[in-house]
Amino acid sequence: MALTKRSEDFSAWYNELVVQAELAQNSAVRGCMVIKPYGFAIWENMQRTLDFLFKKTGHSNAYFPLLIPKSFFTKEAKHVEGFATEAAIVTHYRLKNQDGEMIVDPDAKLEEELIIRPTSETIIWNTYKDWIHSYRDLPLLINQWANVMRWEMRTRVFLRTSEFLWQEGHTAHATAEDAVQETKRMWKVYQEFFEKILAISGVPGEKSENERFAGAENTYTIECMMQDGKALQACTSHFLGQNFGKAFDVTFANKNNEQEHARATSRGASTRMMGGLIMSHSDDKGLVLPPMIAPIHIVFIPIWKTDEEKQQVSDYITNLTDQLEDVNLPIQFEVEGNTYKFPVALTTKIDRDDQKSMGWKQNQYELQGVPLRIAVGPRDVAGNSIMVARRDQEDKLTLNTEGFVDQVTEILRDMQEKLYKHTQEMRAEHTVKVNTRDEFTKALDDGKFVLAHRDGTMETEENIKTQTKATIRCIPYDEDGNDLYSESGVCILTGKPSTKRVLFAIAY
Repeated sequence: MALTKRSEDFSAWYNELVVQAELAQNSAVRGCMVIKPYGFAIWENMQRTLDFLFKKTGHSNAYFPLLIPKSFFTKEAKHVEGFATEAAIVTHYRLKNQDGEMIVDPDAKLEEELIIRPTSETIIWNTYKDWIHSYRDLPLLINQWANVMRWEMRTRVFLRTSEFLWQEGHTAHATAEDAVQETKRMWKVYQEFFEKILAISGVPGEKSENERFAGAENTYTIECMMQDGKALQACTSHFLGQNFGKAFDVTFANKNNEQEHARATSRGASTRMMGGLIMSHSDDKGLVLPPMIAPIHIVFIPIWKTDEEKQQVSDYITNLTDQLEDVNLPIQFEVEGNTYKFPVALTTKIDRDDQKSMGWKQNQYELQGVPLRIAVGPRDVAGNSIMVARRDQEDKLTLNTEGFVDQVTEILRDMQEKLYKHTQEMRAEHTVKVNTRDEFTKALDDGKFVLAHRDGTMETEENIKTQTKATIRCIPYDEDGNDLYSESGVCILTGKPSTKRVLFAIAY
């Protein structure tokens, strides 16, 4: 079934693509999703890469309970306020049979209700008080791969679901300086991942006070432009100060043997990245996957008519795939002057299924975004060549099998680079500076990212959101952490003085 065109209905296109590419589907549980094997393979590649980066930067994985006592949430006021309306609550622990129907046993009510974790700061910091006693125990760098529950009223697969998968990092530090450095370091790790693995160019910056994570003193984000002009918050890294250290009495003896409360950071990236990946690169034919994240890099489709041709083609393809075994796509990350080399193993598939037509196979692998498709028939064997269909281009390439490995890896490298540049160019083309309310509204209607002045008050920020549905996505920073758009101006709503432009957009 053909996909709805993006230009006609972007939302319908996205929903259809998720299903037809066999990435995920809605579940029987309202607001939750089933991630199918192909979609989960993409998530596993994301997880594998981020886990590599976390461990290279000194973090260790751990696991904490899914259920959190309600009383923990009352200890940090801003935090509980931020998640109160999304909390899913366990109140009973037993069912019983009543007249053939299973009901909640009213006598099995919990003494204290349990919250299904919307995030784990409270349960983790309650645990940290048993782990941290001296400055020698710090920094404590912990990551958790888990699921969380945030009760959503309006859901869309990957982008906003009641249950989703993510990683959440939680670190403890002796000084605020160390904690802020950690917050920004992991923010940079996310930037490297989005640029070099997902091939997405985002806007790094700091969240406004109104948009910060609940309980944070500072939140750093990466805001990405989707093809419809809307923003997607890709990930966040938070400096939490001593809020959780004080709330859960996590103290340590400093070098002067004085007691202090530990400083905290947290960070997270979720299966929402799957939605961002889809909406950044894909087209009206289906998914387009950057090679660095694709579960399958090359699919070979044999073509034959006779048993003799079948054997010749099979042997020919086997020889090619043998050459690709143990081949890695080169990638390296740069974080705070350190270089981390990550091996992305090149993966192949041979589709020998003779129950499906050649046309069906080509369409399916195009729909699923496999970077390279290679159909091999007797003529290719005779000519010692192959015809390569590259997912991001219409024209096919004819390659000689001599130097086959180098040619294929160069094509994949070029594809990765061009997909990233495309997101850079798209964002640059659709980002505008405005100085008036009318210019602001028109730019939003045209699907733009908007750089505009605001007076800095939460009231004005809320009024802009109410009137236009646009929010401050971030205060954009350069690579050195400086404001990109510090300049004098006046607020587009109140006319009051402003010292910098911030990034507004309508967001998912």
